[in-house]
Amino acid sequence: MSTEEFSVIGKPLARVDAWEKVVGAARYADDFFLPRMAYAKIRRSDHPHALIKRIDTTRANALPGVYVVVTGRDFPAVRFGILPVSQDEEALCTDKVRMVGDPIAAVAAVDEETAERAADLIDVEYEVLPPIMSVEEALAQDKVRIHEYGDGPNIHKAVAFEFGDVEEGFRQAALVREDVFFYQGNTHLPMEQHAAVAQWSPDGKLTLWSSTQTPHYVHRALAKTLQMPPAWIRVIAAPVGGGFGGKTDPFSHEIVVARLAQLTGRPVKIGLTREEVFYCHRGRHPVSMWVKTGVTKNGEILAMHFRSYVDGGAYGSYGVASLLYTGALQTVTYRVPRYKFEGMRAFTNKPPCGPKRGHGTPQPRYALECHLDKIAEQLGLDPAEMRRRIVVDEYTKTANHLTITTCGLRECIDRVVEASGWREKHGKLPYGKGVGFACSSYLTGAGLPIYWNDMPHSGAIVKVDRGGGVAVLCGATEIGQGSDSVLTYVVAEQLGIDPKDIRMATADSDLTPVDLGSYSSRVTLMAGHAAARAAERMRILIHEAVAKKLEVVPGELVSRGGRVFVKDDPERGVSFAEAAVLAETMHGTLACAGSYTPPKRAGKFKGSGVGPSPCYSYTACVAEVSVDPDTGEVTVDRVWIAHDVGRALNPLLVEGQVEGSVYMGLGEALMEEQVFREGLHKIPSMLEYKSPTTLETPEIYTILVETVDPEGPFGAKEAGQGPLLPVPPAVANAVYDAVGARIDEVPISPEKVARAVELKKQGKPARVGPERLPVFTFPEPVKVASAFGEAADPSVKRKTQV
Repeated sequence: MSTEEFSVIGKPLARVDAWEKVVGAARYADDFFLPRMAYAKIRRSDHPHALIKRIDTTRANALPGVYVVVTGRDFPAVRFGILPVSQDEEALCTDKVRMVGDPIAAVAAVDEETAERAADLIDVEYEVLPPIMSVEEALAQDKVRIHEYGDGPNIHKAVAFEFGDVEEGFRQAALVREDVFFYQGNTHLPMEQHAAVAQWSPDGKLTLWSSTQTPHYVHRALAKTLQMPPAWIRVIAAPVGGGFGGKTDPFSHEIVVARLAQLTGRPVKIGLTREEVFYCHRGRHPVSMWVKTGVTKNGEILAMHFRSYVDGGAYGSYGVASLLYTGALQTVTYRVPRYKFEGMRAFTNKPPCGPKRGHGTPQPRYALECHLDKIAEQLGLDPAEMRRRIVVDEYTKTANHLTITTCGLRECIDRVVEASGWREKHGKLPYGKGVGFACSSYLTGAGLPIYWNDMPHSGAIVKVDRGGGVAVLCGATEIGQGSDSVLTYVVAEQLGIDPKDIRMATADSDLTPVDLGSYSSRVTLMAGHAAARAAERMRILIHEAVAKKLEVVPGELVSRGGRVFVKDDPERGVSFAEAAVLAETMHGTLACAGSYTPPKRAGKFKGSGVGPSPCYSYTACVAEVSVDPDTGEVTVDRVWIAHDVGRALNPLLVEGQVEGSVYMGLGEALMEEQVFREGLHKIPSMLEYKSPTTLETPEIYTILVETVDPEGPFGAKEAGQGPLLPVPPAVANAVYDAVGARIDEVPISPEKVARAVELKKQGKPARVGPERLPVFTFPEPVKVASAFGEAADPSVKRKTQV
């Protein structure tokens, strides 16, 4: 290649060949254009529990290509966390590490490889402390503490509630049964790993691009930890390549990359490795559970007592909410007039657990649905028929003061029973073949924000330009669930235009109104309402202008098919683009805002903030399995699942969400587990952490049940999380139907099934599961009068309802 001299902004550079001129000019232009990107890596703890005695960055700083090395001392002494009650994390640990993978120091360098080498050169001297790796160990240690706060040594939170006289219900019962279960922890396994890019502008303002489900909460965490005015921070959530709850916390790497960018004067990028993602975690809590239920001869529940022992990992995260969710929703599916819940969450030296799809509810759902199957068998009742009889009543309150609106669970049960041939198969298939049944419920958005305030939970702006183009600005985050599409459909329906004519701008704290994030199955209902209200206000402005031109009253107009016309005379009308010109002429620039705040329905007791929702979705599931009694291998052949979605705004998207939930539920049921050995994760890679592939995914028959809920936009409820819940217990109940073996813990591995089958051959109880529970004294319960059977507060008939 020939060489030549060339210059950048008039400054001559060395002679380089033509290829360097084309592809490498930026490398020579650092001082003249925007600075080149720097790359960050974090030095993480090698020990699960230790004091930090010394950090020496000398060797790392001396490595060529390193821009800066930082430790916790380079940050304001401020802790952060997603919940106001659990502000226990540091951007970089200063005095103590609480798990393998805890961040200690960070490097910004010319490339990722240099940054990684420099991170390895950071010398850390530890004083190793005894690791605490289970709830039992946490309770046994009163001198070695992971944190200095909580409800006791290594106890993050302990709660107890009683709604009505539970013991009286047990005295009245024809049958009282109690069982013990364990649900192993597992992780989200998104295809996309965590990543972030930070850049500071010359006027001292920060922009962070991050793979996050909650840009608003990241924005708040950055303002706190960097001690900056929130107005100087911009957070943009890039389209997320899979989240499932694992990207709903603010993370240390987001804060670190912002600080590194500030110190270097360069944009800085960090991408976590797959192993780092396993240690960031925030996935499913391991939970031990005890449930005691008193029933009548026909299976009507008279009282229920539920206990949860939750392994929270090293930090608070969403843990208090997660703990409460293990007890909150048992009453939302079936009629439970008296209910008692006791729960505790322990700190351990493992990666912190948090919200994974179904946040805190798949574990108790597994316990409850397996427990109810045992009760049905003991009473000689069909498990599906018994559940159908005890489904909650619509527009009533539960014992723990939650409000039920519509409930399509009976129809869901009827549809899957019919479609699966349940009556012909249950208890009647050849040995090794079986069917199992389970139901569930889930919230459609949390009724309260993470931090207390009376502001809207979601906002949207609809803007119309002179050419008829429509832009929708909303803070909701697209994480692959189709929220951008749903918001587009809602606005298109209100304005009567093609969705293709709408441009979405989302999840940018500078440009879009606040939305609290993509979690708790809240986006369709909450952001959907906000977008619908903004579009409705825009339609009113447009109709007012068109009515003047057509000399009619606005109420006579209809928007449909890209036109605004007189309802009784469709030929009299204008195109939407013409209507936009008329409206701007009359009103000026066309921009309308909408917002949504859920109804206030929480009970009048402390702890009532977890569980309330505008409405609840319902699901029924039948799983058909084949079990090899010699090897214990379980093959799920078919799954039938019916989901009460309220109204399916896009049936194809809803089916995709339901089937994705089934897939994830099968993984949790059969193979996924987050387990540790000597403080280290045993399987922190996608090669070793087992999850289903297409080969293990059965035929899934999805049935959508529409109840048109008055709380949802156009009657819609959630579909992204609830359908996961009944899948693991349906599989467990099917295994029992196939070989008579009860597996009272997940995952239902071949070893456990084979062991249970062998126990049966020996004439022993064919059960594998926990034999005992952690020894813990719960606090005295908060006693609250049961609200069971009371009429629900009147639902507001939303204007977006049709």
